[in-house]
Amino acid sequence: MHSSLRVADLFCGAGGISEGFRQAKCRIVLGTDIDPDAGATYALNFPEAAMLHGDVRKANVRERILAAAEDVDIVVGGPPCQAFSQVRNHDRLKDDTRNSLYREFVRIVSSIEPIAFMMENVPGLDQVGAKEQILIDLSLKGAYRVSAQVLDAADFGVPQTRKRIFFIGLHRSLGVEPPTVSGSSATRALSLQRRTRNGWVDYEPAEQNADIWGGSFLERLLDQEDETLVTAEQAIGDLHSLRAGNRCDVADTADLKPASSAYQWRMRGGLGRELLNTSVPRVNADTVLRLSNLPPGANYRDLPEGLRRRYITGKLWGPHNGSGQLGRRHYYAYRRLHPLFWSWTLNTKADSVYHYAEFRALSVREFARLHSFPDRFVFTTDPRRGALEGRIEGGAAHSRYRQVGNAVPPLLARAIADALSKKLAHRPATKTST
Repeated sequence: MHSSLRVADLFCGAGGISEGFRQAKCRIVLGTDIDPDAGATYALNFPEAAMLHGDVRKANVRERILAAAEDVDIVVGGPPCQAFSQVRNHDRLKDDTRNSLYREFVRIVSSIEPIAFMMENVPGLDQVGAKEQILIDLSLKGAYRVSAQVLDAADFGVPQTRKRIFFIGLHRSLGVEPPTVSGSSATRALSLQRRTRNGWVDYEPAEQNADIWGGSFLERLLDQEDETLVTAEQAIGDLHSLRAGNRCDVADTADLKPASSAYQWRMRGGLGRELLNTSVPRVNADTVLRLSNLPPGANYRDLPEGLRRRYITGKLWGPHNGSGQLGRRHYYAYRRLHPLFWSWTLNTKADSVYHYAEFRALSVREFARLHSFPDRFVFTTDPRRGALEGRIEGGAAHSRYRQVGNAVPPLLARAIADALSKKLAHRPATKTST
């Protein structure tokens, strides 16, 4: 019998991957990130781990990381790779200065030589020819067997569609192949379909080729007790009482609606009397008017022509773009959640989605629920004011939304951790060389 697998999380952000691995009974040893605000969140939620703040490209920071992670079993992380979306020449992948953080991930894995690693990134790199080169780089000249999989979080009980590619490597000395991580495949069978009835646009969840997939995903999706597929309402329906402009970032759990789904009960597990991250951004009159003319599941493209003007009620807001029309005229603007379907992919801004029943944006807590962070997980910022190394401008509130939006959903990370744990259940007691 071996002790818990020890994990080091590089580019950890707020700690989505670490939370998933912790739920899979792994021992989180180290988190490291350049963003001091994300680091503050990580330190708050992972007191059992060391949190190292700094730029991994600096020799002194890298040395501290290597010392702290010397004996870990698994290295995980999602290094930002800004040039991946523009890669056309494989030989330039590691040479592009914008991919220096990716090079550091490879370097640290090579130095530590853990029994396993997992690297996460955007799925688009598979489409531009980078995946094969990354597989070669991460194999470290044959020291690791490496596989790549594109996974959608909604297939793993997360109430949000979010595709990411995961590179999983196992040390060749283990003599086993990397695990294949399997989810429900519901995202391939279900969609939110637009319909027009009597001139009114409506959206509803629909299922295609149910027989091919071996049963009705739609029935499972609408089942409040089924945690494998979760809708937006099943995720945040007990938080309806939150109001736009609410500046109080803490709520008494006694004032909340009772949990009405298995997912809500799961998210509330271990929570005390206080629920944090509950403040909600203000909403201007023009936005309320637009949302009131959009059914759940709709977006900017479903607005009547008259509501696409920049200013409707006469109240000026934001910088004038000179056109008299909204600057955001694409699918991602004014998106309303659908209560009977999972959320769209959340980005780093509060207005990336709007509530399905209320004319407002979401709180950070609701963002976190849609991302599968449990309610006990609190998002914060470094209390120091002003410019700090790695701090992104925008203020504390924006930082908290960004921390959620940039994270790997914990339930997705847990599925990977569970699959890895099974593969490593009979690993040698100590790491060996090839």
